[in-house]
Amino acid sequence: MKKTALTGIKPTGSPHIGNYLGAICPALELTKNHDALYFIADYHALTTVTDKKLLKEQIYGLAATWLASGLDPEKVTFYRQSDMPEVFELSWILSCCASKGLLNRAHAYKASVDNNEATGNDPDYGINCGLFYYPILMAADILMFSSHVVPVGQDQKQHLEITRDIAQAFNQTYGNILTVPEPLIQENVKTVPGIDGRKMSKSYDNVIPLYSTEKKLKKRINQIVTDSKEVEDVKDPDNCNLFEIYTYFASPEDIEKTRGRYLAGGLPYGELKKELFELINNFVSEGREKYNHLMEDKKQIDNILAEGAQKARSISIPLMAEIRKAIGVQ
Repeated sequence: MKKTALTGIKPTGSPHIGNYLGAICPALELTKNHDALYFIADYHALTTVTDKKLLKEQIYGLAATWLASGLDPEKVTFYRQSDMPEVFELSWILSCCASKGLLNRAHAYKASVDNNEATGNDPDYGINCGLFYYPILMAADILMFSSHVVPVGQDQKQHLEITRDIAQAFNQTYGNILTVPEPLIQENVKTVPGIDGRKMSKSYDNVIPLYSTEKKLKKRINQIVTDSKEVEDVKDPDNCNLFEIYTYFASPEDIEKTRGRYLAGGLPYGELKKELFELINNFVSEGREKYNHLMEDKKQIDNILAEGAQKARSISIPLMAEIRKAIGVQ
């Protein structure tokens, strides 16, 4: 039997090409060898997003992005976290199996505390309970579906370790019911540079949006920072974020040809930006069309997520019944 893989996606901000290359594509590869589940982690977003209209629009935008990028709801289970009441019931049960000390060590909470102490504030200033209990809800997301593997980067490995600790504590108390997941470490995650050379990130506002209009895409590419060398000057392709972004979309032959022009001199950055725009625009054109179609008729998205929730609950309801019996409430 195939192992179960689960991927959660938080609806915060508009996806960009870094998300596509570094997260969406690797996650969709899991469908080849796993029974794959994908969910929109809308309740996780509540720790930072308090504008209900913005949250709703970001949920639709995220769902449309994954569907436009190749996620097939007929072949996988694609659902919205908020449609899964069993997850939230399980999160309370798991919170009673988790030590506070375990949550104290969670990176996100610890970083917030450290930042408060560094600025002279109370250690818990501005920290809501959602941030503190975030690992519990994440554990419930994972354990509710008997996930065998969860794809994470090295920086997220702690999340799985916390989940494993909680699952083992539950099983020691109530019997071997919960599947203890393994992290699927993505060693070679593509780190795409943003328009300023730093890692492409919404927090840096240096992104190239994935399915924006052609006008916005061209404007963003033209904003890619380059050095001040003249056209005729020799340039270093290995220290140029414009060239690095170019390598993700150009053919091997064109990459070598352009590298040669860097080293020989005579390459205008404006010319390469124009070529990069054409490459990315062609690359995203089919997905953009599907994305726009979905966003113009959001009922399609609602229907897809509702069907996904039915599939997901066919897994969660029986397991929750088993858990309830094990803890003595049923």
